Amino acid sequence: MQLSDSITAINGIGEKTAALYHKLNIYTVCDLINHYPRDYEEWRDIVNIGELKVNQMHAVCATVISAPQTLHVRRNMSVTTVRIRDNSGACDITYYNMPYIKNTLQTGKQYIFRGRVLLKRNRITMEQPKIISPHEFAQNLHRLAPVYPTTKGLTVSAVTKAVRAAINALPVEEDYLPADLRQAYDLVDYRQALNGIHFPSSRTELLAARKRLVFEEFLFFIISVLILKDMSEQEVNDCPMMRIDACAEFIGRLPYQLTGAQQKVWAQIEADMCSTHLMNRLVQGDVGSGKTIVAILAMLMCVMNHRQAAFMAPTEVLARQHFESISALVQDYDLPFRPILLTGSLTAREKRSAREHISMGTRNVIIGTQALIQEDVTYYDLGLVITDEQHRFGVRQRETLAQKGLGPHILVMSATPIPRTLALILYGDLDISVMDELPSNRLPIKNCVVNTDYRKKAYEFIAKEVEKGRQAYVICPMVEANEEQMGDQPVLENVIDYTETLKKALPGSVRVAYLHGQMRPKDKNNIMEAFAAHDIDVLVSTTVIEVGINVPNAAVMMVENAERFGLAQLHQLRGRVGRGKHQSYCIFISTSKQEDTMERLQVLNKSNDGFFISSEDMRLRGPGDLFGIRQSGQFQFRLGDIYQDAGVLQAAQSCAATLYREYTDAKAGSAHEAFWRHYEDVSRNAACDAGIL
Repeated sequence: MQLSDSITAINGIGEKTAALYHKLNIYTVCDLINHYPRDYEEWRDIVNIGELKVNQMHAVCATVISAPQTLHVRRNMSVTTVRIRDNSGACDITYYNMPYIKNTLQTGKQYIFRGRVLLKRNRITMEQPKIISPHEFAQNLHRLAPVYPTTKGLTVSAVTKAVRAAINALPVEEDYLPADLRQAYDLVDYRQALNGIHFPSSRTELLAARKRLVFEEFLFFIISVLILKDMSEQEVNDCPMMRIDACAEFIGRLPYQLTGAQQKVWAQIEADMCSTHLMNRLVQGDVGSGKTIVAILAMLMCVMNHRQAAFMAPTEVLARQHFESISALVQDYDLPFRPILLTGSLTAREKRSAREHISMGTRNVIIGTQALIQEDVTYYDLGLVITDEQHRFGVRQRETLAQKGLGPHILVMSATPIPRTLALILYGDLDISVMDELPSNRLPIKNCVVNTDYRKKAYEFIAKEVEKGRQAYVICPMVEANEEQMGDQPVLENVIDYTETLKKALPGSVRVAYLHGQMRPKDKNNIMEAFAAHDIDVLVSTTVIEVGINVPNAAVMMVENAERFGLAQLHQLRGRVGRGKHQSYCIFISTSKQEDTMERLQVLNKSNDGFFISSEDMRLRGPGDLFGIRQSGQFQFRLGDIYQDAGVLQAAQSCAATLYREYTDAKAGSAHEAFWRHYEDVSRNAACDAGIL
């Protein structure tokens, strides 16, 4: 079996099952073995029924004392109940849509049951427990069982079986990270890491496996950044721009004064665009720090130098909002912009017309999504590309743009503050500007960190804000309920079920809808546009709304299972509110009672400063904290987290610098040829496909 083989090459996966894997973006054997567990569940000793704890996974050895009874509660839904007992007490067992279980369980016989314990009608109940043989239980006792991201119809057990089969069938190959590097950075070999991340026998083995795979992710990313840096330094500006008085005049006509940070950053951008080398600059700043007006100034300078400017947004909704706001500026300030919108949802006729205007130069400000850099878009004279929240704008995109005429200046804007020590590594190919100052007229967001007892009050508060005409977001960590929940972890809220809960809890006049990343792009756009147009009052969503939508009327953000996210990502989510003139609020609901978790979340109570919060995130999250924290910011590595794994990131930077220096000095041949072959043949292409490059 080869990594490139379809997952149907694995025994037991036919076309129908493969379609379920496709929903998880798993198409090949390589995709499957890189589908890492999202958590691990430790099999603990058998307990007495009298010791069962609600909302936890337990195993009991008990005797069936009543024959299974099946009740058909509605069409396509049956409930089978069984009563079991041991020396300490009795409890019910419930199975859904499994009437055949009565052929397995016999009255008077003893079995090992393992499942989640719930309290229903004041009776202890174990739901959908597995029936486990003594041999299987002994084999798994105290081991860490993987819990994979799944979709409806695909169980964790099925994925576990498929991953095990795939790993066992892979050919044994020499590790592409040579022994000297593995020894220098204390890394296990790849095969050991693969087994250790999927089927660890201990926490120690899991941490060692994860360290190797995270190091590898960072290493390839940083080498790609070094390549970008070399490319950037070689990009000569053949047509330096001239400083334009119109920029200073526009600043003077604004109804407010630019902050000191805005003035400093604009001076840096202006100097770049007039220099002999092309600009490659990142502007970091919190939501509301005024990045957009600086981008407008850059576009004005470009247009006044008789060249075109392109503004690329992460979503169609945000692109349309930018187009409308820039069009309004043209009217209000008589700017020499001739804007046009280009997105994927335009009709074929509209796209054809837009492309003609762009190629003829009759439109000098082009706003859109990734559609701006498609092969069929030809620019008359592109001088500036501004990307909003597109950190990974990289090799392929730059090569595509370079082929569209003289090399353009590139300006990347980000509202995700990252500590400078990490930013210098992650953005090594870019010059970095920081906007660390907010306009004085901004109303600070009011925050609270609470437990689940506060939910009812939170619902009442949201209803009152909606009655005032405001809108609200509710964030859940999952799209839909998993068929198998995680060990002793609290139940995670999911978008689908939570939407129904809110519809029942809020007044009937409140319009509730949901949004998640697995929806079709067209459906996602429709929902975001409806929310922006105030056709939806409360939007229940995953973190897909982290970037890409601007709704000034949204005044409430509530995050469920807040302990599951990093502080930096929670701050990014909080940035969806507080964009208008109304007082805004953020409610973080935590299911954890651990003191260190609450201490971490209280940082959000103390500050709205993104740079302070990101530094605290890095300080408070240790290298062993691998359970339950969601990815932070825009660097969506498969395993690595720039805060939790800051030490590994810095080690990978050191290794990457050594490897790259050796490779470029040698020109031909290298002491680490196997690594470079692997990088060129597999990793670089994979990184491009994933959007990292």
